Formats: sequence, structure tokens, C-alpha cells
Amino acid sequence: MKKVMVLGCGVQGSTICRKLDEEPNVQEIICADYSLAAAEAVCSLMTKGVPKQVDATNIDAIVEAAEGCELIVNVMPLDFGVNVLEAALRVKACYQDLAACENIADCEDPRDNWLEGIKIMYNDYGKRFAENGTTAIIGTGSAPGVMCVMARKAVNELDECDTINMLVYEGVEAKRFLPYWWSPLVALSDMEEDAYAFENCQQIRTTPFSRPVKRRWPEMGNREVTLVEHAHDEPVYVGFNREKYFKNCKNAYFKYGGIGIEFAEPIYRAGLLSREEEVVNGNKVVPFDLVLAHVPAAPKDPDEIKEIIDEGLIADEGAFVCEAYGQKGGKNVMVDLHVFAPGLVEAYEKAKMSGEMYLTGQGAFLFTKMFVNDKITQHGLISSDMLDDVQVEQYLQWAKELDITYTMEVKEGVVCED
Repeated sequence: MKKVMVLGCGVQGSTICRKLDEEPNVQEIICADYSLAAAEAVCSLMTKGVPKQVDATNIDAIVEAAEGCELIVNVMPLDFGVNVLEAALRVKACYQDLAACENIADCEDPRDNWLEGIKIMYNDYGKRFAENGTTAIIGTGSAPGVMCVMARKAVNELDECDTINMLVYEGVEAKRFLPYWWSPLVALSDMEEDAYAFENCQQIRTTPFSRPVKRRWPEMGNREVTLVEHAHDEPVYVGFNREKYFKNCKNAYFKYGGIGIEFAEPIYRAGLLSREEEVVNGNKVVPFDLVLAHVPAAPKDPDEIKEIIDEGLIADEGAFVCEAYGQKGGKNVMVDLHVFAPGLVEAYEKAKMSGEMYLTGQGAFLFTKMFVNDKITQHGLISSDMLDDVQVEQYLQWAKELDITYTMEVKEGVVCED
């Protein structure tokens, strides 16, 4: 029987806690948050949950709260990642993060910090976790996470890979003002940052909202939708792991579209996502902080989600697609993989969650489930695209049991033209 700590009881952390509560191999779940009320709220929906107030700026506090835990699941903002990593090493626990850490590297150009930080995580932290005989996995939400597993599945259909497009369109729209169904801080931070792409075997940065592509998908009613450059982990992981896991992939892109993009693009272009302090009419303001203060938090309480649904929805749709282009049997082919998961209404009916909580939180939980059921055999630090083929198939099997499914079609004679 295992003891697990989930650090961060927000939208996704509370989902992971509730799913862990159903696992027979788990004896106790420490639900930790800076807000004791948030920890207690999720524990009220559980039988094995123990609420704890933890200040994640203090490594000693994390270590104390995690005493006896075999796994720490980090669902905190990126700035706390290094502290939680260090705490996991001191406790000699395994570690899971829905994203990856920031501010590990010290580079002359701040834009290089994250890329260099991933290298440090793979190498330096990888060595330290291996010395402990433990495992850390980063990038384990929906994207990255579910998307990385699906990219592996698609690329496995190829003999050689040229290009991977990872495409997410989020079209759930409520009648009330609610542009994001996950952390507005994370969402807007990603919106204002230069995006990442892997192009011609090189890691590059691109301008947010640039280089649009257009698609028509059945799940979007076959109407044309637009997706743009957006800061995400997946192309970076593919670039680092192209030879071993992605059939020598040369190009990898993440594109995003939907309600959140439509909200953020004009305020980005107006300079309202700037982190630089300005003086306006004699008052000092940081535009980003001002915008963030006026964006509502994502709903996680079941009663609030039901209230939003009962008010009526403008749209309850989305698309989650991986396109892998390359060669198979000497022919050009495209592997077209589409992921399907419950939307807002169905997710609430199934699990009293939003659709975002369902795919991201339960997608993350599947990695946690692999930990607590001893399916993770690697030691060191890996990203979610570095599961072996047996683990990929196990993940997909368990995902299907949660109604997270996919369709995959191999199309001959198709090359990437974007």
C-alpha cells in the first residue's frame, strides 16, 4: 500500500486526488496546498485524503509534509518546480510534474533558460534520481502528457518521421465570461511567451499567434478553424528525443486555437500581457497583473460547474489531434490521430468535473496510476514521451477505460504542406 502526496489542490490537483482515492494500492493521499481550505475541500470528497497546509517556497516544509511518501505529484505553478524536485530527492520519493521546471538554468539570454533547464533536468536531475533508485516524469498533463503518448503511438506507425504537428482546439464557451477552464495565470503566461518549435533539426523560438494553419475536422463540424504558434513543451521534448523515440523526426510543432486564443491575441497585440511596469496617469501598473486580476478562476467545484451548464452553453466542442508525416514501406504517408474525451456536459455527468479537468487531470492521473501500480521501471528523469512501447500501450488501455480514446488513419501519398 502506497502513500502519495499531491502538492497543489487546484483544478487538476483535485482531480488527481479524487482519482487516486479509488486506487486499491493507495493507502493515503496527502492533499497539500498553501490554502488549507482548498486541501480540506478536496478531502471532503475523498475517503483516503489527508489535508495539509504547505508553503512550497520552503523545501523543508515540503519534505516534512511528504514524510513516508513514495511519490510526490507536483501540480504547482512552474516557479515552485525546483523546490519540489529537491524535496522529492531528499525524501527519496518518485516525482511527477504536469509541466517542467523554470529558472533552473542561468543563461545570458532569458529565452534560453527553459531549453537549458530541460537539459539540466534530463542530465543532472536524471542522475540524482537514478542514484536514489527513483523516477521523475515531467510533462504529464493533457498537452504535454496525453499528447506525447499519442505522438509516440502515431510515429510508431512510420519507418522514418519528417514532421509532427500537435494541434489543440478548445471551443467550450459558456454564457458567462470564462475564457479559460484551467489556471488563467498559466494560460496567459503561455500566451505572452515566444513559442517553441523544432525545425530542420534545430530548436527555435517563434512569435506567439504567428504562422497560422487551417484545418477542417469532423469533431468541429467540418468548418474551418485556425490554429497558431503557442508556447508548449512538446516540440522541445521531440527535439531532444528525436533519434530514440521519434524515428529521427526533423520538425515538430505545437499549434493552438479556440476561445482562449481569441481572447488573448488582441490584448497581447495591445501590449496588455507585458510584465514590465508602466506609469499610467501617474499610477504604476503591470499590464499582465491587471489583466489577470480581471480573468475569473477556472471552476472546479461541482456545484459551480453545474451552475454554468444550467445557464446554457454557447458551444461544447474541441479537437485534439496529432499528425505524423513520414515514410512507411518506401511511401510518403501521414498518420492522422484524433483523441476523443468527454466534453463539459458529459464530463460533469460522468465525474462531476469540467471537460478540461477530465482530460488533463485524468490524463495526468494515468501516469500516477502507472507509478502506484509499479508500471514505471525506469530510474532517473524522463519526459512523458519517453515511456517504452509496453508502457505506451498500458497507458492507452487505461485511458480507454476512462473514455479517453483515439482514432488513427494512415493516409498514403500525403506530405506536410504547412
